Parts: sequence; structure tokens; C-alpha cells
Amino acid sequence: MDELVFIGSSRNDLREFPDEVQDEMGHALYLVQLGSKPGSAKPLKGHHGASVLEIVEDFDSDTFRAVYTVRLAGRVYVLHCFQKKSAQGIKTRQRDIELIRSRLRTAEEIHKTWLEKNNQK
Repeated sequence: MDELVFIGSSRNDLREFPDEVQDEMGHALYLVQLGSKPGSAKPLKGHHGASVLEIVEDFDSDTFRAVYTVRLAGRVYVLHCFQKKSAQGIKTRQRDIELIRSRLRTAEEIHKTWLEKNNQK
């Protein structure tokens, strides 16, 4: 099972979600750790390929998202958890996209250090 690593405030942000959403996302992230792709996960638009994904949960007319990457072997990095508040339909806010990109770079740095510490390649 891959280790689950939260970047930045993503763990605390997830904890702010309604309990039902936390349960669903927690289960979905567990499936990701096991190497499966949950039905609520899809590639994040704007990121080439399927290495950055988002879990989408609707609850009480709100939409919640958890963005993660599986492109760094041995670990699942949760990059951002947020409530979707776009006034422009389904498009994710630019500041959320920028935060995800920044946290992906942070995850890559953390992963490189982790690999070096564990003498892995």
C-alpha cells in the first residue's frame, strides 16, 4: 500500500469538509493507496496525462474536491482540498490551479528527498 502524504494545508482543509464528504473522500484516497482508481476520480484538466487527478464529491448542493498525484512511485500526494466556488460553471479557479502546481513542485522535492533518504531510485 502506498503511503498517503498531505501537502500544505490539504489535510486540515479536508477536515473542514462535512463529515459525509470526509468519509467518501477518505475511502476514495484509501482505494488510491491500494492502487485503484475510485469512480469519483478523474484527471485534472490542464495537467497532461492522468498523473494529477481530482476526487469530486457533491453534497447539499456544494461540490468538494481533493486533488492528488500518483506519478511519484510509492506515495500518494494530496495536493489540495477545496470547496468549488467558481461562478464560471465547471472551471476551477486560477488561484486553485496555481496552488496545485506549486504544491506539485513541493511534492516532487519532498519525494526526491524521501527517495535519497531511503536509497531508492
